[in-house]
Parts: sequence; structure tokens; C-alpha cells
Amino acid sequence: MSYIADTLNNLIHQTAFFNIDYKNVIMIVIACAFLYLAIAKQYEPLLLTPIAFGMLLVNIYPDIMAPIGADGTPGGLLHYFYLLDEWAILPSLIFMGVGAMTDFGPLIANPKSFLLGAAAQFGIFAAYFGAILLGFNDKAAAAVSIIGGADGPTSIFLASKLGQTGLLGPIAVAAYSYMSLVPIIQPPIMKLLTTEKERQIKMAQLRPVSKLEKILFPIVVTIVVCLILPTTAPLVGMLMLGNLFRESGVVRQLQETASNALMYIVVILLGTSVGATTSAEAFLNWSTIKIVVLGLLAFMFGTAAGVLFGKLMCVLTKGKVNPLIGSAGVSAVPMAARVSQKVGAEADPTNFLLMHAMGPNVAGVIGTAVAAGTFMAIFGVF
Repeated sequence: MSYIADTLNNLIHQTAFFNIDYKNVIMIVIACAFLYLAIAKQYEPLLLTPIAFGMLLVNIYPDIMAPIGADGTPGGLLHYFYLLDEWAILPSLIFMGVGAMTDFGPLIANPKSFLLGAAAQFGIFAAYFGAILLGFNDKAAAAVSIIGGADGPTSIFLASKLGQTGLLGPIAVAAYSYMSLVPIIQPPIMKLLTTEKERQIKMAQLRPVSKLEKILFPIVVTIVVCLILPTTAPLVGMLMLGNLFRESGVVRQLQETASNALMYIVVILLGTSVGATTSAEAFLNWSTIKIVVLGLLAFMFGTAAGVLFGKLMCVLTKGKVNPLIGSAGVSAVPMAARVSQKVGAEADPTNFLLMHAMGPNVAGVIGTAVAAGTFMAIFGVF
């Protein structure tokens, strides 16, 4: 009987009930809330579902993220996925997939979109100084501020390059959460800063873009940007390589693989590993709260800056630019462009802004990568 009692006692103590505390319970509830948003509300489910499930797993079974022991003891499953984040492999592959899926034609047809994409990066630098004021050191402030670009892969890339792996989990979760919540966060800001008349502005149809232009664009951008900021090569280079796969027309298999199978595999690995960095000990602290608040403010400032610059362009072009497309200057492709279309259609159902908004949206992806490269250059990181 004592053998049976000891066996049952060991089994009971092996359950997670004896290894979690109230903080883990809080994180499990947050993970379930994220799953609800992903599945029931369909807020970027491809990203939010694996992130939320990784969060759930690590707070039930922390050893799933255990590092490799000094004696060579194997680490947890998701630790190996996470190493690919730290080494900036998965963020770069995500960018290649984004490039393979995205049409850069609207940006080529309207190069002024670069200005709107640049204006939306204001939130990043506003958050940088805000983070300094809240006590973060220079590199940590830079890693936190990049959330303002609403670009998860770039946030992970910069945090790992600047050696801020301790903050990588909260930064990545905040960035991806705000990407998912773009349809909720942006519209009130857009409506507050524009008039009904401005939202009803119809823009002229974009000029046709030749195949040669689409092929040359990724090559030229790679040469120019990477010569000025070589540290952006992993992100900008992979983004443009994926786009070259798409536009060249001679490597259809590579384009389909990069934009489908490979992209989805990388999203699974990156999402679950990022979610698994949010253990209760790492996530429930004041630093995380500061990061979440700063990230939200940065994203709001970036959206506002894009809209305000759009209003300036509207004035300068005598009403030919709808200011709403400026909000798409953040990097959440294509969600931010869709929000511009939605808000514009609410003012006038016959208004079609999607393709016009895709220009600033794509420019925002490049702009956020450039902002990350600028920080790396400032701190001498290669």
C-alpha cells in the first residue's frame, strides 16, 4: 500500500497545479483572452494564435523554454525556436515572405508615398525619448521605441541585435498585439484629425507601372539603402529578394514557397517562441507595463503623424491627397491600408483608397527597417 501511496503522491506532485502560482494564472487568462481575439474576433489570427498558445504553454510548463544546461542538458522545445529569433533568422525570413506577397506598384507609381511612410516613423523617435525619461538605457529605449512602427519582425530583430533579449518577449508581444489591434486603435485617431470633407476626397487613379520598373525597384532599393545603412541588409535585403521573386516572373516556385509554405512555417516557429517568452516572472513587472504603454503611445503618435502629414500634402496638392492614407505609413501590411480604405468608405461608399494606401504602407515597412538600422549605426552594432 505504501508503494501505491508513494506513486500516487509522486504523480500528483508532477502535475502543474503544484508548480504554478497566481501570476501564472493571470498569464493563462491573458493567453485565453488573446486566443479569443484571434479566433472569435479574427484579429490577425495567423500571428495572435501561435503567440497566445506559446504564452499558454510556458505558464503551464516553464521548462518548455529551459535553456541548454552547462553540462549539455538539452533545452526545452521552444528554446530552440527562440534561438532562431535571437539570431535574427526568423524575422529576416518573415520579411522575405512579406516581399514575396506584396505588390510594390502603388509605391512606385506614387513615390511621394515614401514621405508618408517616413512621417509615420515619428512615433518611434518620440517613444525613444519617452523611454529614456522613464529610466530605460539607450539601447533598451531604442528596442522599445521600434514598437511604434507596428512591425513585429523588426522589433525582434532590433532587440536581439542591441542585446536586449531580456525585453524581447514583452516588446514582441506588444508589437504583434498592436499590429492585431490596428482596426481598433487607428480609426478614432484618423477621424479625430480629419474632417468629413477630407475623408471623402477621391484620389486620381494611379499610373500603370511597367514590369521593368517593378524588377528594378527591389534591386535599386537594396543597393541604395544597404550602402547607406549596411546593417539593414538582413531585413531590407530579404524583403527585396522576396519581391524580386514575385516580380521577375522566372522563379514562380520560389515566390510561392516564400509567400506560402515557408512563411507559414516561420510564423508558427516565431509566434510560439515569442509567446513562450512571456512567463509570469518575465512579463508581470513594471518594465513590461512601461513597454506596453510606450508602445501604444508610439503607435498612436506614428498614426497621428502620418495623418497630419497627409493633411499637409492635401493642402499642398490642393485637395488631391486624402489624409487618411497617411495612417497606413505604419508597417502593419496590409492591415493598415485596409483600415484607411474602411474609414474612407464610411465617409463615402464609392471611395476606393486601398491601392493609394498601400504605397505608404509598403514605405512604412522600409522606413521601420531603416529606423532600426539607424539605431544600430548609432550604437555601433553590426
